[in-house]
Amino acid sequence: MASTVLSQYPAPVAGASLLLTFKGPRATILIIGGDALAASRAFAALEAGIHVLILARGSICDELKWRADHQQINLIDWDTLPSPSTSSAPDTESLSVFLTEHPSISLICITTHTTDTPALARVCHAHNIPVNVADLPALCDFSFAATHRFSDPETGEKSALQIGVTTNGEGCRLAGRVRREIVSTLPKEVAGAVRQVGKLRHLAKSVGDQTESGGEGDEGEDSGVTTPNRPVPRWRYGVDESKEESSRRRMKWVAQVSEYWPIARLTSMSEDEMKLILSGDSPHTSYFTPAPTESSLHNLELSLPPKKGRILLVGSGPGHPSLLTIATHNALTKHADLVLSDKLVPAAVLALIPGHVEVRIARKFPGNAEGAQSEMMDAAVEAAQRGLAVVRLKQGDPVVYGRAGEEVLFFREHGFEPLVVPGVSSALAAPIFAGIPVTQRGVAESVVVCTGVGRQGKEVKLPGYERPRTVLVLMGVARIAQVVSAMIRDDDGSGEGLQSGEGRREGRPYPRNTPIAIIERGSMPDQRVVASTLGDICEALESAGEQRPPGMMVVGWAVLALQGAGDTSVLDEGEDQDEERVRKWLGGSRWVMREGIDPGWAEV
Repeated sequence: MASTVLSQYPAPVAGASLLLTFKGPRATILIIGGDALAASRAFAALEAGIHVLILARGSICDELKWRADHQQINLIDWDTLPSPSTSSAPDTESLSVFLTEHPSISLICITTHTTDTPALARVCHAHNIPVNVADLPALCDFSFAATHRFSDPETGEKSALQIGVTTNGEGCRLAGRVRREIVSTLPKEVAGAVRQVGKLRHLAKSVGDQTESGGEGDEGEDSGVTTPNRPVPRWRYGVDESKEESSRRRMKWVAQVSEYWPIARLTSMSEDEMKLILSGDSPHTSYFTPAPTESSLHNLELSLPPKKGRILLVGSGPGHPSLLTIATHNALTKHADLVLSDKLVPAAVLALIPGHVEVRIARKFPGNAEGAQSEMMDAAVEAAQRGLAVVRLKQGDPVVYGRAGEEVLFFREHGFEPLVVPGVSSALAAPIFAGIPVTQRGVAESVVVCTGVGRQGKEVKLPGYERPRTVLVLMGVARIAQVVSAMIRDDDGSGEGLQSGEGRREGRPYPRNTPIAIIERGSMPDQRVVASTLGDICEALESAGEQRPPGMMVVGWAVLALQGAGDTSVLDEGEDQDEERVRKWLGGSRWVMREGIDPGWAEV
């Protein structure tokens, strides 16, 4: 008979931990050690309101000293403890005496190890005080979970919501990763929801002058079991229920609200709504049931707060639709109510936007760049204020010369924190489409990204020549003559020797035979690459005909590294080989020009 009864219940499986939460102020923790780990343990205890004693000798970390100076913790020098002079183990004896004199100590952590550490742990066990010994799980009675405390998005302060993950000693680093992944999947409003449910819970108890029963699951019947699926009578206090029944009914409403309301809806509860909910007279109660009707869903929709608009700053990549990130694709096809696009975003990307979504193209032209920029930012704020989801679509990556920074600050000033969605930067992708690696062993060890034109058309300083470096110049093709002149000129304009750093270049001038490639409309079917040397590139680009914006320049020996049979010995050979290297690369011509992209992209 007994075996039959036992089989009805789950059999305990060893290997788990009893997960508890400790809060002060009746608890005291003793931390033996003065290192950074001791400081971390002390901080966690302080946040829980637990009194902290630090017992250490020798070096004490700065944080513990600071907290002691500010009377947050008590620092005790081990050498000041009384110890029997004849004892063969003075530390264990003095610890035992100390624990006897401090009966309020509830937990002990040992963070620094000595040869006496196992003996110290045995002293803790003899006093029936749970102990944690860092990195020695066999001596531990308890362990610390990988924890995260959420911040309230409304107040910016730490909230009451914490999560903890433990692998029970099987993988501490993995526990930290699991914790991070859990945090990343929870709604950002979850801490605000906890705040509001806490207010609702306290309001429910204060109305009936009930005392807290103490458990997270005490919002149900007297048994302490939450019963959100059980129907709640629509009674009103003072009519057909007692004070105790009224209290239990209110706590059931708290349980059902916690179980069934969307997190965002919980976060937005006002105090007046809370009072209506607890009274049982609120129309909101019609959708607490686990199987809502069409009518109750309608009530839920009507009760939601007005939709708040949002702004997304989104990078569209270099141009080829296949290089859109999933996040960008979703923003354009699933979330956008309005798309405000830069004029350089290609039609192939804009074609992905559903027909019902309004699309506006920035009216940027020479002399109107600032006006068009302001117009787009104002339009984004105006639309977001109307509750629309606005996608501000930019070429490449929004923060790589995309003016995203000033837009972030503008939108924030107007009450909207934009979501910045990275894009594949044309600075790195376009050279790949042109067969140019921006870094390559034996040729290019570093890469610099810069612009060829400054704010409001002002000149900028370009980096000087370094043989193992690739320089990527964005937005400078229209001023190719000025850029090349700044790169190759020295002080007297002869194009030889060194420059002092004045003018438009910082550092050495570039040899005239330095390879350069102009990549126009990178990644698009009509991509064009014009490659030559700095000395001949202006003439080469002019011979190619009308320019095809957007364009960029790649300057450095990486330009020829993978062309033809390839050349990856640039850094192994001296500059006296460069003229022959360039001649072989160009095949005796002064420049080369290539149209289109690899046909394989049509199949990707």
